[in-house]
Amino acid sequence: MSNLLNNRVNATATAAQVTAVKAAFQTILTNLPFLVGLTADERKSLITIDVSNKAFTEDAINAGVNNPTIVPSYLSVANMQSDLTLFTQLDEISGLANQLCERIEDTKMLAGSEAYSVALALYKTFGSAADAGVQGADSIVEQLKKRFPSNSSSSGTNTAPPVPVQ
Repeated sequence: MSNLLNNRVNATATAAQVTAVKAAFQTILTNLPFLVGLTADERKSLITIDVSNKAFTEDAINAGVNNPTIVPSYLSVANMQSDLTLFTQLDEISGLANQLCERIEDTKMLAGSEAYSVALALYKTFGSAADAGVQGADSIVEQLKKRFPSNSSSSGTNTAPPVPVQ
C-alpha cells in the first residue's frame, strides 16, 4: 500500500480543460485525415519497418530514382518516397504521443492507487469503529463490504478485504 500521507497527485481537470484536450485530439484527427484503422489480422499480416530495413528502403528509393529505366511501370518510386516520408513523420508524432499517453496512464494509475489506498484505510477504520461499537459504523461496513468477496469470519466484520468484486 502506498504511503497514505504522501499524496503525489492532488488535482482535477476543469471542465474547460477536458473540453480543450478533447478539442485538441479532434484537431489532430482533422489534421491527419488519412489515418487508418487496421484489424488485428491486418496488423499480423503486414511486414514492418525497423532501423535496418528503413535504410534498405531508402537505398531502394535512391536506386529507383537514379535508375528509372530499370523500374517497372507497375512500381512507383514516388509512392515509395511518399510512404516513407509519412512513416518518418508519423514515427516522430507517435513518439510524442506515446510519451503523452505514458504520462496520462501513469498519472491515472497513481491517482487511482491513492484514492483506492485511502478507501481501504477508511474501510478498516470503519471496521474498527464497528468493532468498538460506534453507532452507525456497522451499516457503513455492511455497505462497503459488498464490494469484496465473502471472506468474513462468523465472529466479526470483514475488515481486511484484499480484492474488490468487479
